[in-house]
Amino acid sequence: MRIGFGTDIHRLVPGCRLVIGGVEIPSDLGAEGHSDADVLMHAAADAVLGSLALGDLGAHFPNDEERWRNAESSEFLLYAVGLIRQRGYSVRNLDAVVHLEKPKLREYIDQMRENLATVLDIDKSCISVKAKTGEGVDAIGERRAVSSQVVVLVTKE
Repeated sequence: MRIGFGTDIHRLVPGCRLVIGGVEIPSDLGAEGHSDADVLMHAAADAVLGSLALGDLGAHFPNDEERWRNAESSEFLLYAVGLIRQRGYSVRNLDAVVHLEKPKLREYIDQMRENLATVLDIDKSCISVKAKTGEGVDAIGERRAVSSQVVVLVTKE
């Protein structure tokens, strides 16, 4: 068994889409980034890569490469899963937290879990996504940023 940890943060700005866990969420502020800026998919990909010490997201998908502009972040996670599968491992479960002051995410969490389960090729019951606010404190609470942390457990097949 191996454990991986991933984290991501993006600035919130007007005029950008807010995509979390592959779900576009209506909001007056969106996440700024080179790809679709999906903090949950980015953190999940980093966690999967980290589980086998395969570097981080930026090492595999540099944000100065034009081919990744506006890319769906599920592609990054699918790539990371492919790398660990090549080494005989698979993800067994994923636990995630998304930090966002508003909008509230409760109604979108099941779809996020489903999207992650599809990319990871595991049952949705093995995916946990929790949403937390910043309680008005710091960049999250002041609606200047969105972030996510993810832990994954991988095992040899």
